[in-house]
Amino acid sequence: MTEPKIQIRDLYLRYSDGKEALKGVSLDIQPNLITVAFGPSGGGKSSLVKVLNRLIDLSDVDEMRGEVRMGDLNILGKDTDVVELRRRIGVVFSRPIPLPLTIFENVSFGLEVAGMRDKKKLSERVEQALREAVLWDEIYDRLDDPAASISGGQQQRLCLARVLALKPEVILLDEPTSALDPVSTAKIEEFLETAKKDYTILLVPHNQQQAARMADKAAFFLQGELVEYTDGESMFINPRDKRTQEYVQGRFG
Repeated sequence: MTEPKIQIRDLYLRYSDGKEALKGVSLDIQPNLITVAFGPSGGGKSSLVKVLNRLIDLSDVDEMRGEVRMGDLNILGKDTDVVELRRRIGVVFSRPIPLPLTIFENVSFGLEVAGMRDKKKLSERVEQALREAVLWDEIYDRLDDPAASISGGQQQRLCLARVLALKPEVILLDEPTSALDPVSTAKIEEFLETAKKDYTILLVPHNQQQAARMADKAAFFLQGELVEYTDGESMFINPRDKRTQEYVQGRFG
């Protein structure tokens, strides 16, 4: 059996306002697959993304316990190098936030912070990342333009390229297409399908239709609880739990 890329055991999270965001979640995220975390708003999906990337450190948390590991790395460990962790586990959110720099500099920024100075290598890595994000052909002659000058869909793929440039092992995507038109959405989904051979992907989808299209594995979250976790086809055709059935069939949510 393939070793999980990320192992989550009994993860509990409560914010300072008293909200229990995650209630004893245990989940194995498998390598080189798209795992979809779906369910109604407030189910804990975005909180899980923040935990895996340690962006949860920036939130008001009252209590967090459990274990999250990537191989030998204890993601929640106090001694964990969070900067290095975020290089290995990249994240893209629903709203694109390009840096106030050029298109090229947006992608090269993280590389330069990591110490890459060779201009030829920087250019090669930037082009590769933009190609992977299905953006190069649209903006290759505009690399010196401000990132804010391109469309919203292009900005979202630029933020994806910024993550890809660092060659992460895991990509987390929290509703990355929620503000995009169907064409841009299709391009990101096309990227994900080809990228899973090189990356482990956790996707919080924009809607249930996207969840069903993209899921190799699917995890249904409801009010902080992981209700069901199985392969994507089984989840959307023959879910085991009644709550999953009702949600998939549109009876609530």
